[in-house]
Amino acid sequence: VQLQASGGGLVQAGGSLRLSCAASSSIFSFDIMSWHRQAPGKEREFVAAHLKSGSTNYADSVKGRFTISRDFAKNTVNLQMNGLKPEDTAVYYCKTLYQGYPVWGQGTQVTVSS
Repeated sequence: VQLQASGGGLVQAGGSLRLSCAASSSIFSFDIMSWHRQAPGKEREFVAAHLKSGSTNYADSVKGRFTISRDFAKNTVNLQMNGLKPEDTAVYYCKTLYQGYPVWGQGTQVTVSS
């Protein structure tokens, strides 16, 4: 399976962006799909996850501002980001587990100006 992330861009603080990650196959059976980010000079960190059960988990830094969802018809996992802050600036990656192995998308740049 391959993942293709899109939707990044430049936005002012307080603005919104919607990231989308398209899978090359059906996502119905994927136990977990998640978003992670990596800012310059920092390690990649967890942002949000969507479990097959429908449960979601968020990093404390994005709770109440970001929403993760799956669109099973389009085989995508989406990340709605509201109230963006300059510290949200990073390359955002989507990820899933396929047959027990991690699969990463190529990343999409999000830049939030102050």
